[in-house]
Amino acid sequence: MRDFQCDVVNEKVRICLRNRPMVGLSSAHALFVMCDQSECQHVEKNELPCPLNLSIFEEEIRARQESARLRREDLKFR
Repeated sequence: MRDFQCDVVNEKVRICLRNRPMVGLSSAHALFVMCDQSECQHVEKNELPCPLNLSIFEEEIRARQESARLRREDLKFR
């Protein structure tokens, strides 16, 4: 989790990167940014005017992708 200054609620919120299961696909997940403002009408949407988007977690997403690639590679050679 990290702090983020949200202009929609005019305060600092806590945000994190989450996986959302995709409907109809048993193992597929879509990433989204979640904040701790459950009363916000934009929570879990990441759509305008919500300022949250995946680019905020670009580094973490790259690290996750690299980790997954290494796991797949490791499984090939077992």
